[in-house]
Amino acid sequence: MLSKRYLVFEDGSYYEGYQLGSDELSIGEIVFNTAMTGYQETISDPSYTGQIITFTYPLIGNYGINRDDFESLTPTLNGVVVKEASTHPSNFRNQKTLHEVLVQYQIPGISGVDTRSITRKIRQHGVLRAGFTDNKADIESLVEHLKTTELPRDEVSTVSTKTPYVSTGSDLSVVLLDFGKKQNIVRELNMRGCNVTVVPYNTTAEEIIKMSPDGVMLSNGPGDPEEIDVAVKMINGILGKIPFFGICLGHQLFALSQGATSFKMKFGHRGANHPVKNLKTGKVDITSQNHGYSIDRDSLENTDLEVTHIALNDGTVEGLRHKTLPAFSVQYHPEARPGPSDSNYLFDEFITMMNEFIEKERNVNA
Repeated sequence: MLSKRYLVFEDGSYYEGYQLGSDELSIGEIVFNTAMTGYQETISDPSYTGQIITFTYPLIGNYGINRDDFESLTPTLNGVVVKEASTHPSNFRNQKTLHEVLVQYQIPGISGVDTRSITRKIRQHGVLRAGFTDNKADIESLVEHLKTTELPRDEVSTVSTKTPYVSTGSDLSVVLLDFGKKQNIVRELNMRGCNVTVVPYNTTAEEIIKMSPDGVMLSNGPGDPEEIDVAVKMINGILGKIPFFGICLGHQLFALSQGATSFKMKFGHRGANHPVKNLKTGKVDITSQNHGYSIDRDSLENTDLEVTHIALNDGTVEGLRHKTLPAFSVQYHPEARPGPSDSNYLFDEFITMMNEFIEKERNVNA
């Protein structure tokens, strides 16, 4: 018989369900994800560091977990909430159940709760602090703990690589700033012939310039972009000297470096079904997203940035491009793990930008 577990919110409400994953209990900011598949990539996305994920889709784990689809070596989220966790996955690639993987990485979870109700709660009140307990008598004390505990704000420093490393390609050279990157960014660049050097988040502009890359990629990552001043300084140090492309947190840092401001969203965008409109072409892409902060559109008015993409659900900024220099960014995930591959073409645009910059420099020096 499954043992009881309780998901407790800082407002005093709680949900009763069953133990899933680790016995090592935790607290964190609770968010929801609307994707129907891709739970393995989701739980291994470093952008969820310190958060508790509620999956709105009612059955999670039905095709199991395999060794190849992780987006990071070690998942760093603080919990998983599901309606039903599959105990007998069916897929030829399956190697472990969701429960087994959560135990392996000491991540607690809960099953048997009304995830649609939890999602409505988050949509109404905004993201909240939440935690787990296996003892109903401890709920009151956990509520007080949630009310008074300040959640960590140094997420990027905990998930970024500590030392540079190379993923070999055959043509262009790209430096990837690791703010909490997903591995498929590296895969997409490698598939296009890029030799990728992954470097720590606090690598300076001077250090990057010494590497003489053809381009720089700013990765996704967790937390508040305004906490990462070192990256803003680095961006201004390479802008105009090296083409670059920012994804998610990288997009936000690009905007901040040019004088824009960010704000925390009520409940963010997390899922693989978010419509985004390309303002140049009029085309709408269905995108994979995971972010709790956004760029204030009004703050872009006196900058050298132009808005290239917007979210159709709420009108927030989803893409930017510098008006005169080779730099652009998007708020969503073109590497699409998980998610549709509609926006995969952005990697090709980055390749084109680098080649055009190389040709321009060659003509100048001729």
